[in-house]
Amino acid sequence: MAQAFQQRADIGFVQPADEFMNPVGVAERNGGLHLEDEIGVQAAAFFAKTLGARRRFVLVEWHADSRYKASGSYPARARKQTGKTDMIHFSRAAVLCVAILAATPTFARDCGPDALGVSRTIAIGPKGAALGLQSYPRTLDLADREVVLTFDDGPAAPTARVLDALAKECARATFFIIGRNAEETPALVKRAAAEGHTIGNHSYSHPAMTLRLLEDNDAKADIEKGIKAVERAIGDKTAPFFRFPGFADTPALVSYLEGKGYTIFGSDLWASDWSPMSPKGELDLVMSRLEKAGKGIVLFHDSKAQTAQMLPDFLRALKARGYRLVHIAPGEGETPIVEAGPGWSSTTEPIIAKTLAGKSKLPRGADPGAEGHRHPAGDD
Repeated sequence: MAQAFQQRADIGFVQPADEFMNPVGVAERNGGLHLEDEIGVQAAAFFAKTLGARRRFVLVEWHADSRYKASGSYPARARKQTGKTDMIHFSRAAVLCVAILAATPTFARDCGPDALGVSRTIAIGPKGAALGLQSYPRTLDLADREVVLTFDDGPAAPTARVLDALAKECARATFFIIGRNAEETPALVKRAAAEGHTIGNHSYSHPAMTLRLLEDNDAKADIEKGIKAVERAIGDKTAPFFRFPGFADTPALVSYLEGKGYTIFGSDLWASDWSPMSPKGELDLVMSRLEKAGKGIVLFHDSKAQTAQMLPDFLRALKARGYRLVHIAPGEGETPIVEAGPGWSSTTEPIIAKTLAGKSKLPRGADPGAEGHRHPAGDD
């Protein structure tokens, strides 16, 4: 059986199986259907969602027996553990029907050449690590003018506007979700996942005393409760990514998460959006920091209205100034990491030490309280 086409589709985009390139789509050619234009991007996304959110990738193949075969598979690591692979066959008419739906504005947003888009996706390997130069002496190995967008503390009222801005620019980000918020607003977490964003974890309660000042078992319980809450909200496993509330980790908790295969993300620069400012003020601040750093993992909060208002201008500024957006997602192999240069020091530790000065660990089993979306990193 001759096979004219094989391609892997990450939800929302279609990409060649061997490397990441420009999206292609469904078209009629020489009596057969081939994926070669924008329509197929959303057709493949439809297939992926039809197979279920637990199937991260979908293979769409054209076969000589006039059928598209969509093969949904677990991520490689899970597939090795379970050996599961599901197959669904789509008729020629069904594929064309989906292609027509994909071309309509209600099915997907058409992003033209002026959109920021995603330049590439970095696969974060299963070996745990702690990244982000503001907290750790290593970070992702990014090229100059490459940016990774991350958002903390959602979902919240401004999150929908953040998602709208990202969708308009065909941009993808990673959301570090508070479990309690996911329980209150699961639809926004589901939407973020369905639109191709990576869903990470940010504890259950975002404790006012930080995880650092909880007893070790209580901190672990808050982390695990948060993961379970987010997974219930999306009906799927989250990415094995974690960000400590207020960056206040401990060596024991870092070791615990790394031992479970989690990558811990700090940041390379932040927008200081926990401090009240105008959207224009926030834009100017974060762009000045990005111009100085030249690249990096950027931290925002989708719980902040000023950030949601600022984001469209920020995404356009990235495009105008020649920055390229990089998405992160779980994968196999080694995570591309670069070590900090000589003289590195933590930006976050002195701030955390000042914030927590004079405070003691809570007794075991005490209510950790809720942070209320404040941030212990001050106004820096």
